[in-house]
Amino acid sequence: MKLMIFVLSKVEKLNELMLAYSNANVRGSTIIESSGMAKSLIETGGSMMSYLRTILDPEHTESRTILTVCNDDQVQTIKNAITDVIGSLECPDTGILFTIPLDSVDGLVKSSGTNVNS
Repeated sequence: MKLMIFVLSKVEKLNELMLAYSNANVRGSTIIESSGMAKSLIETGGSMMSYLRTILDPEHTESRTILTVCNDDQVQTIKNAITDVIGSLECPDTGILFTIPLDSVDGLVKSSGTNVNS
């Protein structure tokens, strides 16, 4: 199993992305409001502030972090859903996606009502 973490910069695409997840049979994601380091630096000021304002979109102030526990065989399906909605993550200000292997998961219930680890 994997923990897939997607930091979505285009928050206006969140509902469309969750619909794509649902259509791909991806269930149980957790969505957290988040912001990046650059926003924090701009808000606190300092010597880097003027430089950061020239390279960053000052209107981009928030993001969403989507956490999804999934089976290894679902990773590509989720990546495809993200790309279909967001476009290439190689483009700036779209998002960051990574996975972390999970050794143990408790509390996830399959649609049949049994625990994933059963």
